[in-house]
Amino acid sequence: MERRCAWAFMMLLGMTMVILGEVTMVHANGGQLSPSQCNSERQLLTNACRPVVFGQPATPVCCQRVRISHFECICPMFTPKLASILGVHRVIKLLQGCGRRVPRHFKCGMAYDPLELAYL
Repeated sequence: MERRCAWAFMMLLGMTMVILGEVTMVHANGGQLSPSQCNSERQLLTNACRPVVFGQPATPVCCQRVRISHFECICPMFTPKLASILGVHRVIKLLQGCGRRVPRHFKCGMAYDPLELAYL
């Protein structure tokens, strides 16, 4: 059960990062983050937003991480299975609650099977 919660948490974080409407590009390395930078961002986001997975509201620290994290670090880990566990509408509500706009029909995920995050 604990392993499933950890997986769901990572998926929620991934979804959060993927849906970010306004992305700050990193100018170092030609606009791309290094793998170690992405790992660091994922860890910071995971630590800041862990309570959200267990039904707690997002804290100001979590929302700040959601706003400044880079989607390109999280997008590759999203799968349809993860999206079904987390629930797209729940993630969209979290992002909007943290002050992020969610673009309509935004696509993100594994290159061979991107998720379309359509909502009304």
